[in-house]
Amino acid sequence: MGVADLGLPVDVPSTALFTDHYELTMLQAALRAGTAERRSVFEVFTRRLPDGRRYGVVAGTGRVLDAVENFRFDAGVLGFLRERRVVDDETLDWLAGYRFSGDIWGYPEGEVYFPGSPIMRVEGSFAECVLLETVVLSILNHDSAVAAAASRMASAAGGRPLIEMGARRTHELAAVAASRAAYVGGFTTTSDLAAGFRYGIPTVGTSAHAFTLLHDSERDAFRAQVESLGRGTTLLVDTYDVTEAVRLAVEVAGPELGAVRIDSGDLLLVAHRVRQQLDALGASHAKIIVTSDLDEYAIASLAAAPVDAYGVGTRLVTGSGHPTCSMVYKLVARAESADPKAPLVPVAKKSTGGKTSVGGRKWAARRLDEHGVAEAEVVGVGPVPDELADRQLLVQLVKEGEVISREPLDVVRDRHAAARANLPLSATQLSRGEPVIPTEYV
Repeated sequence: MGVADLGLPVDVPSTALFTDHYELTMLQAALRAGTAERRSVFEVFTRRLPDGRRYGVVAGTGRVLDAVENFRFDAGVLGFLRERRVVDDETLDWLAGYRFSGDIWGYPEGEVYFPGSPIMRVEGSFAECVLLETVVLSILNHDSAVAAAASRMASAAGGRPLIEMGARRTHELAAVAASRAAYVGGFTTTSDLAAGFRYGIPTVGTSAHAFTLLHDSERDAFRAQVESLGRGTTLLVDTYDVTEAVRLAVEVAGPELGAVRIDSGDLLLVAHRVRQQLDALGASHAKIIVTSDLDEYAIASLAAAPVDAYGVGTRLVTGSGHPTCSMVYKLVARAESADPKAPLVPVAKKSTGGKTSVGGRKWAARRLDEHGVAEAEVVGVGPVPDELADRQLLVQLVKEGEVISREPLDVVRDRHAAARANLPLSATQLSRGEPVIPTEYV
């Protein structure tokens, strides 16, 4: 049984309208001018990291591949475009047969990136590549922002488990994507069942304050939960008085109590008091889970507290203050004619205000020092230096329109952990600073 069978709103029959109006008007004009079939190279990159961030995280690549495969102009979509007169009939006829037939290269999902890194390269005719701009950017900008926040939180947590619980703080479909990106960045579980169903992410959850308030007493609520879910469940202890609730929790569940959750108050102080109380009551194995509007800074401040896991919602799914990565999708090279053998010519935008770009079809490699730690992101056009040949970052994802590189999410998650571990130690600092390694153009 699949997503469509259950009727869950986490898939769409076509991604073709996840684009901007002007992509289609450019297509129409290019078809009329005879330039639409010129071989072109587009690259996704960001000119700068969000203020204070030391590295970025590539996330959403797998979703981009799904979106490209589903980029089809079916009868309903074409009817909409015709009714609104978005483009002419010639362009509609061209769109009816649209199938991306080019190549896509990119940084492997979970890899880190820096300003100027060619995170993704899309190659094909101008016509087929330009249409993908908006959907590619919407996925990569959102997912990479969440993954970067998750990565910082995972570093701050120091190996303690992190629970993603932000579904109620964002759009219902964005919540599924955010859960996936958080898992890439280092979170261990999610509260979102749609994310668990679609991506296989472990799901967790027990009860909210409403369950306690439903019952005539806190004791009744705890007893009902323990009888249903077992003594190893997690009991929420801050609905009324925390000290009394912890006492009741151990009384009802016994020393086999799995965990208590604290969702308010001075978490540092309360966690210490709860730990002492649990130990004194004989529940020394019971864990303490804290929630309550956490971000990486709050998590770091609890490093010395007896906390066993963190639940994070709002700050995670909004990128912890940076909900986008400012990635752009720019034409960097195009052929002189529609002849498939015509050579590529580098092109680049020249403007004031920091929006310039570097022309040419690029490669990227990460140079390491003698200890195997990254020391520079090297980006170039032309031949790759011999000493960097085995350090190249871009891998082929799509070949002649066929996806050739799909990976299990756990592989992506492990890759990110390894990539982050190969950065200088200052990458994990939460204080403001420049990118942890420089970008060098050759």
